[in-house]
Amino acid sequence: MTNTPFRGVYPAMTTPFAGDHDRIDYDQLRSDAQRLERAGVHGLVPVGSTGESATLTHDEHAEVVEAVVEAVDIPVIAGTGSNATHEALELSRRAEDAGADGLLLISPYYNKPEPAGMERHFRTIADEVDLPQIVYNVPSRTGRNIDVETTVSLAEHENIAGYKAASGDLGQIGEIIERTRDEEFSVLSGDDALTLPMLSLGATGTISVSANVEPERTCELVESALDGDYGSAQELQHELGPLFRTLFSETNPIPVKTAMEIREYGPSELRPPLSALSEENREELAEVLNRLEEPA
Repeated sequence: MTNTPFRGVYPAMTTPFAGDHDRIDYDQLRSDAQRLERAGVHGLVPVGSTGESATLTHDEHAEVVEAVVEAVDIPVIAGTGSNATHEALELSRRAEDAGADGLLLISPYYNKPEPAGMERHFRTIADEVDLPQIVYNVPSRTGRNIDVETTVSLAEHENIAGYKAASGDLGQIGEIIERTRDEEFSVLSGDDALTLPMLSLGATGTISVSANVEPERTCELVESALDGDYGSAQELQHELGPLFRTLFSETNPIPVKTAMEIREYGPSELRPPLSALSEENREELAEVLNRLEEPA
């Protein structure tokens, strides 16, 4: 791929709550954004699924985007998806007003639109908001796959600049990469465990959960693969493999917020209906994090 608007590592940020889950800790949010910027990530993705966007009010959503934008000098890609087109459009406009550099749009969930409705949804937002936009395919959360033909058609739109792939279907992902090579369009991994295989197919980066906890190693893995050094990338993939698995031992972002608390990067407080990580999984996660801190 030669035309790649998005390249590198973009952590899918968590949203820190202050003691009481009804209040966002904006100071902690800004501090976390700056920690990730210092670690060398290429951009940040607040208010996505990992940021518990489904439990934030529209005002909180815009305030989180604004706080992250003000805290860093790297691109900020705001999650603005919804299962209602009018709501996704409103969130997208507010993120643009808050200074976002791009948008991440999950496909409409629960109502399971047919391909024609799916395409109309994304095109409506792309026509109305003049920011680069990433279409996010995660059928395990939405109940509907964005098929190859729809994705390839959307890639022709000047404002639809990328695709976050979290379907687990490498055949589908490879076909999308193959058929969009002549567009200004990036395919990004949305599944940490499959980032290296996707990069080998021509993906150009990742929107990553693990990068919240191990940003330097995640950047090194991706940059090694993009430079063609697959030996180094494989070693890092194996080092991080246990973390990738434990971070999805329960529903995201339950484990990653616990990992950040263990590392003293931020609180593990979650908004209902999410609940705390089980003690068994917390112990396993702590062991994995300890091993990653051991000298090589």
